[in-house]
Amino acid sequence: MVKIRLSRGGAKGRPFYHIIVTDGRNARDGRNIERVGYFNPIAAGKDVRLELDTAKVKAWVEKGAQMTEKVKSLYKEANKKAA
Repeated sequence: MVKIRLSRGGAKGRPFYHIIVTDGRNARDGRNIERVGYFNPIAAGKDVRLELDTAKVKAWVEKGAQMTEKVKSLYKEANKKAA
């Protein structure tokens, strides 16, 4: 099954996540189909906390991709920010 989930990057103690579309059988930080955004939970100042291409996410969901719980909440946040 195709999933939309977070892939961790960044240094120890300073997480940074890419929001990716991948096959559910792949490892968390393994191969992905497409990057649709990123999430920086420790953004401060002028750093961007969340960048998400909601149109791409919506297209993948229409094709049958499943979002994780965290990505669902980030998607709602991005939609709220865009409106």
